[in-house]
Amino acid sequence: MISIIASDMDGTLLNNEMTVSDFNADAIRQAQQQGVHFIVSTGRRYSEAQPLMAAQGITAPLITLNGAEVYDASGKMLDMVPITKTVARAIFHTLISKGYYFEVVGNDGIYSNNKAKRIEQIAHLLTNLNPDTSFKIAVTLASARLELMDINYVDNYDELLNDPTKHVMKIITFSEEGPAKLKPLSDELLAKHSSLKITSSSRSNIEINNVNAQKGIAVERYANMLNTPMSDVMAIGDNNNDVSMLKVAGISYAMGNGTTEVKQLANRVTDTNVNDGVGKAILEVLAQQ
Repeated sequence: MISIIASDMDGTLLNNEMTVSDFNADAIRQAQQQGVHFIVSTGRRYSEAQPLMAAQGITAPLITLNGAEVYDASGKMLDMVPITKTVARAIFHTLISKGYYFEVVGNDGIYSNNKAKRIEQIAHLLTNLNPDTSFKIAVTLASARLELMDINYVDNYDELLNDPTKHVMKIITFSEEGPAKLKPLSDELLAKHSSLKITSSSRSNIEINNVNAQKGIAVERYANMLNTPMSDVMAIGDNNNDVSMLKVAGISYAMGNGTTEVKQLANRVTDTNVNDGVGKAILEVLAQQ
């Protein structure tokens, strides 16, 4: 019997309007009413993820930043797993020397050293999610969205490393050349730093975390807190950064829009994120309880 359902957000729980659909929200509420614990597991920060759930009136624990932070349903932080500053400094040096644009997710916000590049990356994300949207329109939408997001612009990322109150939770590196360029970079960083875990949430990025900041590890910790065996846990995802939790869950669902790797790994495949795949998977499992 499923006691915990863990779901990714982007490309999974969220539709192409970047919202939780009414169908998905109703399915989550039905699961919660039946005593099933629903937890969000995302690469997003808490401040980016929680409002999307609150918009549907849903209260749930959140695993954020790919497992680097875990919050209970009230918003209290239960766990934090940053990248050490020594390793972060070395990563910054490697990325800067190779000419990569990257962003740093700290414990207090997202940091960028280039506003134009930040807008460009959001525009690319929007066009990937909505192929009918032109890049020019996406840039306009991205510019407007930046005003609503918690972005901190710095001249030098070393400012974060020199402040004892700030922690590096995740580093996101971008390249429109995709895996052809990012895979060798990932391999190089992993060869230098065994304390890292590198995943991706799209073909144009890699997400660098502490090796202990993984969705699968965080889901297992949460299940242990509830004395729930992993055989009673269900996980839903679409991309590389969901693999660790799909591997440990008793029942795993890949989204219809998921990557080939995720579909091959998961026990089951549901509909796409624009066709309420999460809600359909939840109702399917509830019907089997």
